[in-house]
Amino acid sequence: MKENKHVRNKKEKTASPHIDTLIGADTNIAGDINFSGGLRIDGHISGNVMATDDEHSTLVLSTEGSIKGKIKVANVVINGTVTGPIYAQEYLELQGKAKVYGDVQYGSLEIQLGASVEGKMIHQNKSNADNAQEHGKMITLIPPTAEKHQVSKENDAV
Repeated sequence: MKENKHVRNKKEKTASPHIDTLIGADTNIAGDINFSGGLRIDGHISGNVMATDDEHSTLVLSTEGSIKGKIKVANVVINGTVTGPIYAQEYLELQGKAKVYGDVQYGSLEIQLGASVEGKMIHQNKSNADNAQEHGKMITLIPPTAEKHQVSKENDAV
């Protein structure tokens, strides 16, 4: 049977399919971490965790792991504790034991029962925001013609 390489789900296209680096449970790091590919953290980080490859990077924070600092990674899976903002440009998964203390920006989101966030949840629709800024367009929620039409009906009734 031949596999169609063009048909894949969204996670397969954006997430790194494997973990390149592991930070063990008995490890404590004070300082920023910059990585590409996949990173799994079972230990404790005091510093920012940033991906150098914005599109295909993946961070997995296990139940035992914690991060005190900013996270900026395309695909993020959290099951531990994060104290600081999270910027997941593509995909964010908050598993059952996830505890987040900070604002969260995400492209798509999955939250399991038991996860908690103390902060703002901000959806980032990248394509719509980029298109509006690139073209200098204003996004109109109520078309002006609908307002005029409604006002003229009210005037006719009087």
